[in-house]
Amino acid sequence: MQQEDQNQSFNIELPEEISNGVYSNLAVVMHSQSEFVLDFVRLLPGKQSAKVHSRVIMTPDNIKRLVRVLQQNIYTYEQECGPIVLPEEGQNPNEAFPQGQA
Repeated sequence: MQQEDQNQSFNIELPEEISNGVYSNLAVVMHSQSEFVLDFVRLLPGKQSAKVHSRVIMTPDNIKRLVRVLQQNIYTYEQECGPIVLPEEGQNPNEAFPQGQA
């Protein structure tokens, strides 16, 4: 039965109004026992407030699947394009963002 589930195929429709996507540079993640809520925010420089532009609600098992596929895609990306370096991972923040730049 598990084999049959993996071989199922289906069509995914992408409506035009969604096809351009939503830009986000901040994600807020919350959870309860039964769901994870991901709020995608656009935070603009110099602003003291930000607006949630998209919210996705997922079950715990589906959020774990999402994390797995994201990890696989990050690995593939880094194999093709080089490592993604985050300033908070071992670099001095002043080196990652020189004076006057962010």
